[in-house]
Amino acid sequence: KKNSMYKFILSVFFFFLVSLVNGAQKSTHFDKDVFYAAMSSKSIEKINNVLTMLQSGSVAENDAFEGALLMKKAGLVQTAKEKLHLFKTGRKKLDATIKSNSDNAEYRFLRVMIQENAPKVVNYKSELVADCSLIQKMYKKLNESLQQIIIRYSKNSKYLIIKEQ
Repeated sequence: KKNSMYKFILSVFFFFLVSLVNGAQKSTHFDKDVFYAAMSSKSIEKINNVLTMLQSGSVAENDAFEGALLMKKAGLVQTAKEKLHLFKTGRKKLDATIKSNSDNAEYRFLRVMIQENAPKVVNYKSELVADCSLIQKMYKKLNESLQQIIIRYSKNSKYLIIKEQ
């Protein structure tokens, strides 16, 4: 349990480094660097700030990212009731977005990060192999920034194996 949490924290730390290297750009569109920085933090405040930004936006993809952040936040709150509520809410949002965008490798990647690091008690690993397979298939078609994030994550993943190009 501690080992998988360590892997999750380490992988999210790499996402934070990528966002620092790329530089956070101010714009009116959804800034994924800000999202990955929030995912890498252990700060409920940072996560809440990005959630507020996502919830006030009109980008269709927000539900996938919001769902992933809610599930990440579930690991940081104190009470079991709140953990379960946040995880279930996030799971519904992420899974519904994936259902309507089944070929979106980034959404599948978000789910892989959660599935691989989720506690067994939440029983959220059933799509792990299929998600990894789709990511591997679509990898070369993804933008370079996302490819680098996936490569860094895959270095500590038991399921997602990407050979550097």
